[in-house]
Amino acid sequence: QVQPVESGGGLVQAGDSLRLSCTVSGRASYDMAWFRQAPGKEREFLAAIRYDAFTTYYADSVQGRFTISRDNAKNTAYLQMASMKPEDTAVYYCAAGSVDVAALTLPRGYLYWGQGTRVTVSS
Repeated sequence: QVQPVESGGGLVQAGDSLRLSCTVSGRASYDMAWFRQAPGKEREFLAAIRYDAFTTYYADSVQGRFTISRDNAKNTAYLQMASMKPEDTAVYYCAAGSVDVAALTLPRGYLYWGQGTRVTVSS
């Protein structure tokens, strides 16, 4: 059974950095992505990385501040977040799947989801 599990969330101050991790049990040769959802808002795509660990995609809103990476030997993907802002406050979700390029930024493109980890950024 494939199950992503996120970790690393918490409370940080504006300007701080934080790294989230997502470890996938079961088959791990999937594309992986990070999304987030703030209260009252739709789930938002942040970044995706292909299984090759080289090909990455970013939302314009986080390009240059967030970095996605993965370690296939550990079945783990990471989201390094820098210069954090209060508007980054949300529940962050990891997703995995074999994703068509047209669906990379869409929640429906991913078959497996983690339970989420909460990130709160204080001003």
